Amino acid sequence: MTDAEKGITDSEAMGEKAGISHDEVVHITRLTEEELVLEKKLRRRIDSLIMPLVVLVYLLNYIDRNNYAAARLQGLEADLGLTPTEYQTGLSILFVAYILMQVPSNLILNYMGRPSLYLGFFVTAWGLVSALTSQVKGYGGLVACRFLLGFVEAPFFAGVLFYLSKWYTKKELAFRMSIFYSGSLLSGAFGNLIAAGILSGLAGKRGMSAWQWLYIIEGTITIFVGIVICFVLPDFPETWKLLTPEMRKVAVRRLAVDAAEADQDEGGGMSQIKGLKLAMTDVKTYVLALAYMCITGAAGFQNFFPTLTKTLNPDPIISLLLVAPPYIFMVIWSLGHSWFSDKLEVRFWFFFYPIPITIIGFVIFMAAPETFGPRYFSMFLMIFVFAQNGTLYSWIAGALPRPPAKRAAAYAFINSIGNSASIWTPYTYLDKEAPHYWTALGVCIGLQAVGAACGIFMYFNLRSLNKRQERMANEDVQLTPKDLRRLQLTADSEGIDIAAARRLQKDFRYVL
Repeated sequence: MTDAEKGITDSEAMGEKAGISHDEVVHITRLTEEELVLEKKLRRRIDSLIMPLVVLVYLLNYIDRNNYAAARLQGLEADLGLTPTEYQTGLSILFVAYILMQVPSNLILNYMGRPSLYLGFFVTAWGLVSALTSQVKGYGGLVACRFLLGFVEAPFFAGVLFYLSKWYTKKELAFRMSIFYSGSLLSGAFGNLIAAGILSGLAGKRGMSAWQWLYIIEGTITIFVGIVICFVLPDFPETWKLLTPEMRKVAVRRLAVDAAEADQDEGGGMSQIKGLKLAMTDVKTYVLALAYMCITGAAGFQNFFPTLTKTLNPDPIISLLLVAPPYIFMVIWSLGHSWFSDKLEVRFWFFFYPIPITIIGFVIFMAAPETFGPRYFSMFLMIFVFAQNGTLYSWIAGALPRPPAKRAAAYAFINSIGNSASIWTPYTYLDKEAPHYWTALGVCIGLQAVGAACGIFMYFNLRSLNKRQERMANEDVQLTPKDLRRLQLTADSEGIDIAAARRLQKDFRYVL
């Protein structure tokens, strides 16, 4: 039996036995001065290419998905003869396919290792499906197109969350996730402005309704961008040819240092099924999935936002224009929100404080008299639910850091469970309850309360795990066999001694 297996705790004895000097230990646990200089250049290069591309595609993703709500105001229901229930089914069916595709898609993405081709293909595919939706003639065709749209859209969102976690450290993720998520918020603003322009300028042109032009124009743009993604988006740091060998080395090492272990699968190609098992046996996966479902359900009003603003002004063009200001406000707010979250290295409070604000907004909308001021103000409070998203996405990466196969499966599972709320929440917006929608907004309040409980659980769970990290890092404490097995996995994947793997724990703590 080796000294490590016996739980030998004297740091010098472990270091001597491992043949690792103090300088080598420091090199393992942090970047050198030269590497820090390269890291700044690397981060600027990543930010300047990857972030604009993923934000653009996410903007198109939400425009293509949510133009269904704008099309409702442009004659979709009347032209296809839809009942209110059939319209809601068309909204929900997208998320059925979306959920079915999530987990297998992310496992395939991690195994394939070519995000540029994989994501680019599906972006092009959903643009084509969106454009072809303009030609449906009835309820059956609409449901088929919406189902197929959900199927080809599914790989993008969870895939990009996993993809960004392969490029950024946990201290950088909240702000970048917020920048990424700003694409969806911008789509809420500009997508409806575009819809208003099409409604006023293209209705009836070439014998087609405004909603048909909406699908054709936005779908064609998405097809073009998807093709660009295939050729321009870099895959992973270790394979990006525009980086020097030194920068590629830093890109890989900084993620290993950040998580106290290598950001690679076991043996260079860990079984994707094993990664799925790791994700499914971690209680944090389920709590984060429930928290995300609560956010998505509470944010379900976005699918009816033009309908809600129509209660303020019956003119369809003005109704669409009124959607933009709350979204633009939240883009600015969420960027500052996430920047401070990264700067302070805090997740829980930034996840929690929007909850009471949104609840107040829901209550005002339900209870206020039918006057413009209070009800429109309530929408600016309701939209604070979107401030939680960037925080949650980065919390996932920080709470379920390694290995990649586990993280890929966790992102997909969490996203699929989260979006399941979009299947049933549309049915809570009852036409007979307009303009107050008591049932729907009451459900939103309940979901936010459950989300708050999830956040509290995560805080105390991660605090407990940090105490375990401190114990493992303390070389005066004898480790249990389970602790030693965990360290051995890190040592094997990093190619270092178990003593050095233990020292890695000194610099890793979960962000609370």
